[in-house]
Amino acid sequence: MPALVNYTGDDDFCVGGAFYTNSRDSGRSCSISSQVDLYCPSRKRARITAPFLFGETEFEQNNQPSINVLPDECLFEIFKRLSGGKERSSCACVSKHWLMLLTGIRRSEYESSKVVKENIVSVSDDVEMILSDESDGYLTRSLEAKKATDTRLAAVAVGTSGHGGLGKLSIRGSTSYRGVTDFGLSAVARCCPSLKALSLWNVPRVGDEGLSEIANECHLLEKLDLCQCSSITNKGLTAIAEHCPNLTALSIESCPKIGNEGLQAIGKLCLKLQSISIKDCPLVGDNGVSSLFSPEHSILSKVKLQGLNITDFSLAVIGHYGKSVTNLMLGGLRNVSEKGFWVMGNAKGLQKLVSLMITSCLGVTDVSLEAMAKGCSNLKQMSLRRCCFVSDHGLLAFAKFAGSLEGLLLEECNKVTQFGIIGALSNCGLKSLALVKCMGIKDVSLEAPLSSPCSSLKSLSIRNCTGFGTSSLAMVGKLCPQLQHVDLSGLYGITDAGLLPLLESCVAGLVKVNLSDCLNLTDEVVLALARLHGGTLELLNLDGCRRITDASLVAVADNCVFLGDLDVSRCAITDAGVAALSHAEQLILQVLSFSGCSGVSNKSIPFLKRLGKTLLGLNLQHCNSISSGTVELLVESLWRCDILF
Repeated sequence: MPALVNYTGDDDFCVGGAFYTNSRDSGRSCSISSQVDLYCPSRKRARITAPFLFGETEFEQNNQPSINVLPDECLFEIFKRLSGGKERSSCACVSKHWLMLLTGIRRSEYESSKVVKENIVSVSDDVEMILSDESDGYLTRSLEAKKATDTRLAAVAVGTSGHGGLGKLSIRGSTSYRGVTDFGLSAVARCCPSLKALSLWNVPRVGDEGLSEIANECHLLEKLDLCQCSSITNKGLTAIAEHCPNLTALSIESCPKIGNEGLQAIGKLCLKLQSISIKDCPLVGDNGVSSLFSPEHSILSKVKLQGLNITDFSLAVIGHYGKSVTNLMLGGLRNVSEKGFWVMGNAKGLQKLVSLMITSCLGVTDVSLEAMAKGCSNLKQMSLRRCCFVSDHGLLAFAKFAGSLEGLLLEECNKVTQFGIIGALSNCGLKSLALVKCMGIKDVSLEAPLSSPCSSLKSLSIRNCTGFGTSSLAMVGKLCPQLQHVDLSGLYGITDAGLLPLLESCVAGLVKVNLSDCLNLTDEVVLALARLHGGTLELLNLDGCRRITDASLVAVADNCVFLGDLDVSRCAITDAGVAALSHAEQLILQVLSFSGCSGVSNKSIPFLKRLGKTLLGLNLQHCNSISSGTVELLVESLWRCDILF
């Protein structure tokens, strides 16, 4: 073998193939046998197929470089003795065949070869320090769509192996005819044992073989994300559990062949698991989910379960043994009844729960909501989406017992009315309240006197609640004097008369205000906003407020000294308003949008250039009065600014 490794190619050398081109030359084999050394390793296929021509005592290969004559075994031995990543990368660029050979060599095999050891001894201490720093695997690579192929993945694996190897790899989407397969993933496993995070999205040709190779070689793996991997089964997930004890985060989505068996292996062997997310996996049931919560070892802190065929049993297990859970998200659990949520709350095991998000679960009722409030004493963030059986009664009970609650979001909870909202604000120390598409809220005045103000509320978001009008807004304004962030987007019913009392009652000073698509608001609101809160306002969104004119921009220019983000898209703005903004010396706008403002024309370009001294983003889309040529000149002038047109 040393003779083969040290072969220089100066002498003719032949392996495989025939030594003669026809039968009558067969007698010459005896005459040349004493002059030609023949190496014939045991193998299943010939390494070369090009014909050789022999003379009486010599032969030559037709137009073939001598290095191509070497069998794969020899090339393996040569490649294993390459001293650095630069040399290996150079060899990988020679041909696809060499690239594939290099992917078959494990990184440990490079380090164990004598030549590499001798080189490491001979280099300086500084180089040794660099090599040790790079061995941690800190590089990140992402392949998407058509770029996600085995060849490209192999090149990434070989190229990064000499620089510490991959730390994070993401593959998102691949074509069905030349996408990533088990071969590409195996190449990464052999070349990059330092891999710590792997994300596979929509790669149907990757199966258990590739994932098992990752498990066998990448023992440092900490995060695994599998989405739409239709060929991966419990076998692949079990291999991960058996060989990757450092796994801390696992996400599985739309993997139809992964079920309880794989999750049971994870629960039994991955004792460091802290985060689990399972979505739309039809084979996952109670046995798989419950196995993740062990009374002795479970340190799970983040749990996300969506679209699974689990029952009340799983929620009972979570309620009893989820003692380390801080974030819990449950969605689309059609087989879980009111009893399941009730038991989860009354089990008193979720004492560390800080954030709870529930979406489209019919088992969430007033009774179960109250039980969860009593059992989760440290709950700070609560989100209920499309929970159609929750009413004012349940909301009031929840607010009463959830003493630590700081943030509440209700979306499409149509049994909740303004009575429940105002009661919740009066009974707990909320800092943030968000209402989205809650159609049960109607614009009626309360006859009973209002409760004490909720001085803790800093952020109020009421979006697309069509019944929320002037009367409701006035009541909220009286209850929440310390508001700093207000989002009222999509409230068609509110007018200046309803919003002005809220602006006047916010004594702390508004910082962010979103009034997009509030069609009935006029300049009077903006003038009051600029006058009362110009010293604190940082963001103002008036997109779609078609009754807003240049007068509002004049007020903003005169009063808003800290405003950094202004959106007046689809408003009645003209060149005069842009000019007023540009002459405001104290204004430091960074993001400005005039999208859909037909009154802004080429005459505004000098003013935009002046504003561009501080701008980082400018939106001029659908400004039909501005020509494309003018925008091109503006782009050249404002090279720091990202301009949309």
